Amino acid sequence: MRIKQALATAILSGLTALAPLAAHAADPIRIGLVVPVTGPFSYMGRQIGAGVNLYLAQHGNTVAGRKVEVIVKDDAGSPDTTRRLAQELVVNDKVTALAGFGLTPQAFATATIATQSKTPMVVMNAATSSVTEKSPFIVRTSMTLPQVTMGVAEWAYKNKVNKVVTLVSDFGPGIDAEKAFTQVLTANGGQVPLSLRMPMVTQDFSPFLQRVMDAKPEAVFVFLPAGSQAAVFMKQFAERGMAKAGIRLIGPGDITDDDVLADMGDAALGVITSHHYSAAHPSAMNRKFVEAFSKANNGMRPNFMAVGGYDGMRVLMEGLKATKGAGGEALVNAMKGQIFESPRGQVLIDAQTRDIVQDVYIRKVERVGGKLYNVEFDVQKFVKDPGKAR
Repeated sequence: MRIKQALATAILSGLTALAPLAAHAADPIRIGLVVPVTGPFSYMGRQIGAGVNLYLAQHGNTVAGRKVEVIVKDDAGSPDTTRRLAQELVVNDKVTALAGFGLTPQAFATATIATQSKTPMVVMNAATSSVTEKSPFIVRTSMTLPQVTMGVAEWAYKNKVNKVVTLVSDFGPGIDAEKAFTQVLTANGGQVPLSLRMPMVTQDFSPFLQRVMDAKPEAVFVFLPAGSQAAVFMKQFAERGMAKAGIRLIGPGDITDDDVLADMGDAALGVITSHHYSAAHPSAMNRKFVEAFSKANNGMRPNFMAVGGYDGMRVLMEGLKATKGAGGEALVNAMKGQIFESPRGQVLIDAQTRDIVQDVYIRKVERVGGKLYNVEFDVQKFVKDPGKAR
């Protein structure tokens, strides 16, 4: 993990290298990227920043004869800091757009700033369903937890996994995931006898795992905000003999995040998840993306956050091209309705909701070429967030 932490500064400082160097050049178009570079959620900033960096390196950083300058700000995972930094970027740096936002509380904290200043805000990770409803200036390029959770709930009942305990982090996305899973499973005759919620930053899962064991379910549905917590959980799940007791581990893809999958070892083999991106996604575009990302970042494997950053920068740049560098409502309108091929597959920015519509894959952790991957074996096509599906 030290190597990954050290990469954060290098990756994110690489973004600033894309800023214009010539003092006489036209004023740059400034994008404020607010992500956690330090603290317990630094992996989010590392992956999102690397995705943004790669897109600009591959596609250029000039629009209408002006350079696009990305100003990186570290919120260290604190919503209060996120809000303050966003305010400074809008008032002092006069950014054309805000971007990043690793967690839901950070996105919520910034929404009123986006609305009041009419500054477009591209959410590259935060996944609570209601995020885009907090401001008409928010566009999201990541996912919602209900959107990526329904797939594994449907897999469960189709495969006669009928009694499931839910175990989620106690904040917006976790609650969304819990509700979505429970609704789909129980609507199809399944049971959720126990629903457990954990603090966002948990390192000792043993009290929760014991309660799961006591309930004797066929599976436990788990959501954690990815990163090292998922690896710690996987180790403790194995140590307590959950699988040997006949309890399967299922969930959205955060629990087998590509960024930490190698750290999980054989304990992760066979885990079933549903998610919108895997580094093993078998498209030509994704193979090129993974290769380029790894080459640019000392062998690091991209995860879904990297794709959120990569596609978020794409949506911004294409929008800026359409507006010839203008921001405000014009830029939001230019980002709406974009449809394009992403490393994850075909995606759409819904013109009504400003949220992403995308394929969701059912995956199983397998060893491929000596390494662990989330191998896709089924797909739900062009899935909207279920709360916005009508």
